[in-house]
Amino acid sequence: MRRRLVLTAAVTLACAGCSLSGAGSGDRATSASPASASSTSPRSAVRTAVAALRRDSASFRQEIELRDGGQEYGLTVTGGFDFAADSGHLTVDLPGGAIDHSDEVFADGKIYISAAEGAGEDAWGVMAREEAQAHYLLRAPLNDPEHVLKQIAAMREVSMEGEDDVRGVRAVHYRGILDHRTATLDMAPDVRANTDQARDALGADLPIFADAWIDTRGRLVRTRMNLNLSGTQVTTTMTLSDIGEPVRVTVPRAADAVPVTGARGILSG
Repeated sequence: MRRRLVLTAAVTLACAGCSLSGAGSGDRATSASPASASSTSPRSAVRTAVAALRRDSASFRQEIELRDGGQEYGLTVTGGFDFAADSGHLTVDLPGGAIDHSDEVFADGKIYISAAEGAGEDAWGVMAREEAQAHYLLRAPLNDPEHVLKQIAAMREVSMEGEDDVRGVRAVHYRGILDHRTATLDMAPDVRANTDQARDALGADLPIFADAWIDTRGRLVRTRMNLNLSGTQVTTTMTLSDIGEPVRVTVPRAADAVPVTGARGILSG
């Protein structure tokens, strides 16, 4: 009975609202090569790299994979973000979805959303960035990449897992876990209630692993978060590139923007 409750909650968290008709089991560290050895603790290395990126800019590509009962759903979020200026742009694509594409612009403390419910066909919806909420586990509110950085910076029990190649760049791989508070950061109340229910049924925090890859220049080049519970798996991977390059943002005209109170749906996070 308890397993059934956990599975039900996990499915709800991962896939509720879908409109479509591997992390390991441990936290074991392995040795890194001498080239990547450092006197800095793994947790400090990750936090330092995240802090540096939040003062910089980058292009990014996020891949979100949902697996349950043999079915798979995949979303991609791509764009550029000037974290220092709190501005950026992104597109969200869900092949085969009833609504398969959305554009978002972040600027001046606001988020502009194309094809937002209640905004009209040719208008942008606009809302305060601080009011955006996550409606799915391991999703960022309106796909905000800085939300991902906050969660990665808060990972615990961090260990060094060796070195990997990330887009042709040598990077040290770090792994940790997300506690319940971090996993539910800025989560909508109803989804938070489901998450709390799943945690209570399990008798412990949900098994969410977090990974970060840092190159030899100390730059964060990839992040990953993963939940694998009772056959339901959610994995979000964000790869960063063009770090330090300017990000140009075109803000929709005020005449083309309609205030909205929120945004739900699988594309919105």
